[in-house]
Amino acid sequence: RCQRWVENCRRADLEDKTPDQLNKHYRLCAKHFETSMICRSSPYRTVLRDNAVPTIFDLTSHLNNPHSRHRKRIKELSEDEIRTLKQQKIDEAFERKQAAQELNENNEQNTVSEEGGEEQEEKAVPLTLEERENKDYLKSLFEILILMGKQNIPLDGHNVDELPEGIFTSDNFQALLEYRINGGDEVLRKRFEMTAVNLEYCSKTQQKQMLEICENCVREETLREVRDSHFFSIVTDEVVDIAGEEHLPVLVRFVDDSHNLREEFIGFLPYEADPEILAVKFHATITEKWGLNMEYCRGQAYIVSSGFASKMKVVATRLLEKYPQAVYTLCSSCALNVWLAKSVPVVGVSIALGTIEEVCCLFNQSPQLLVELDNTISALFQDNDKKGNELKKICRSQWTGRHDTFEVLVDLLQALVLCLDAVSNDLSVRWNNFIVGRAFVLSSALTDFDFIVTIVIMKNVLSFTRAFGKNLQGQTSDVFFAAGSLTAVLHSLNEVMENIEVYHEFWFEEATNLATKLDVQIKLPGKFRRAQQGNFDPDMTSENYYKEILSVPTVEHIIQELKDIFSEQHLKALKCLSLVPSVMGQLKFNTSEEHHADMFKNDLPNPDTLSAELHCWRIKWKHRGKDIELPATIYEALHLPDIKFFPNVYALLKVLCLLPVMKVENEKYGIGRKRLRAYLKNTLTGQRSSNLALLNINFDIKHDLDLMVDTYIKLYP
Repeated sequence: RCQRWVENCRRADLEDKTPDQLNKHYRLCAKHFETSMICRSSPYRTVLRDNAVPTIFDLTSHLNNPHSRHRKRIKELSEDEIRTLKQQKIDEAFERKQAAQELNENNEQNTVSEEGGEEQEEKAVPLTLEERENKDYLKSLFEILILMGKQNIPLDGHNVDELPEGIFTSDNFQALLEYRINGGDEVLRKRFEMTAVNLEYCSKTQQKQMLEICENCVREETLREVRDSHFFSIVTDEVVDIAGEEHLPVLVRFVDDSHNLREEFIGFLPYEADPEILAVKFHATITEKWGLNMEYCRGQAYIVSSGFASKMKVVATRLLEKYPQAVYTLCSSCALNVWLAKSVPVVGVSIALGTIEEVCCLFNQSPQLLVELDNTISALFQDNDKKGNELKKICRSQWTGRHDTFEVLVDLLQALVLCLDAVSNDLSVRWNNFIVGRAFVLSSALTDFDFIVTIVIMKNVLSFTRAFGKNLQGQTSDVFFAAGSLTAVLHSLNEVMENIEVYHEFWFEEATNLATKLDVQIKLPGKFRRAQQGNFDPDMTSENYYKEILSVPTVEHIIQELKDIFSEQHLKALKCLSLVPSVMGQLKFNTSEEHHADMFKNDLPNPDTLSAELHCWRIKWKHRGKDIELPATIYEALHLPDIKFFPNVYALLKVLCLLPVMKVENEKYGIGRKRLRAYLKNTLTGQRSSNLALLNINFDIKHDLDLMVDTYIKLYP
């Protein structure tokens, strides 16, 4: 292909260059390629297709341009001139070869190897025709697998149960193979023309082996960038079901060569029920299988479903024991109050969260239901249109992930119940059986007194952390000042704990008032009464029961979680955000990052000059020109033209933005999580594949087919 490029460019002077030399020292403008030869799907780079050849050349325009006489021209050579040039090159190459041989002979006479013999260079053994055909065949198979991954086509086709007896259909992989053969792929045709009709073109075992190689090669492209960047953070998402097995999605954060903070999906980890086993396998996968050095990990965060929080906390603790600088933090994509609620070790809270998700999911599935809910809200809030319109708008968003989720739910509860009751009691054919059935079940769940008490108490307890959590997802300055307000938040929660009797009395009264409005009976949970089996304590009231079983453990847990997630090390790191010029400005440039930056001392290129460099950094922004605005985010600071003159500041900012609590400023570099959720939403559980998922989510990552083929031949000769 290099030879064709040189010939098409009419550069006879480059004909003797090797492909490596051409690739390293010469560049060809994209204007010389047809648009069909250029792949622009990647946001990071422009990639040529494997068979790209330059064909667009204008060899006459310079003749009509009087200003082009001093520009480099392409000289059209006659056949005699080309023959003469080639002969000169051959003669020069022959002379160089003779000189090299003489030099080697002299060296051999003066140097004797350890074995006493002459060392001979290993010569590349040319491929046989059979080997070349086998590589071409494997390349075709890999191309089909990559296509299936990128387009989210499942490997299996029709289920056997769907087909009449005696009817056979190919799975999707085999069907694409047949389509390609019929489309003129001679390599595949030659391979299979002698194959028995009832044999599979590619066995399930071989498909699995090839998919694993595809997955590893695509992942390695991202991991190579991570290693080049040195420092990174690990983030996991909620546990998901992949073909009947629970898996943990893993994402990695790093700053690339262009100073952009990126969050990329790198694979699934099989979930283990035993947290200690999970911690060991989690560590082994990241270090041994994926080849990342955890000594460079500067942050870890885990977004979990209810019930999984305690197990993932064990994983975080075990990693912190080995790698103290892998700071355990909140993830920027999850609201603090939602994260705290999911971590509360009370069964009633987990059930309530599940019910809320089901209600939100049902209404989002049916636009007609949302219209019905709008009408119900309008009727209930006739005297307060502003509040009603606000609630209607919230209903059309993912309100279950808000900082004030429980507050919204308490405001909406009556409207939700009335709407669901109307749907489940509607005798017309307006609603299908599924919606009617779900409406009845969810209305019963929402009007359970246990549910009402739970959401009211959670609303009140989490009100103390709402503003704090909202600031953590705000601008860089908001995050910096939020870190300083944690003490006040903890003080308020401790005051609540000391006076829990009084606070719980108010909370329980609010819950009973809401229950009365919905005509719900105030009683102890049936499961509690059944568990007593006649040994029921007559002094046990509903108010006392919920205080002991819900209010006390919830407040205690949230206080402890805030202390764990905002450790001294985490808070010191957030204090370093005063490096961002806009935060400096708000502090009147009276900052002292040196004291907080000690934890990152080993990450700095020149730690001895840190103090002087920070002084210069402050002076630079304090005495800036009037028309120069202060960079407001780490992203803006990292992209300053003169940041290279502050190597320690650059290193600190780079590590700080890796903390999972910091949001990815440029949305196009944080799409890994969005693509992951889109894949899970669009793919049936039984058709999900951890291998194909990685190809689908990272569809724009460059892949090397030759590397995949060579790896397969090496692993499975």
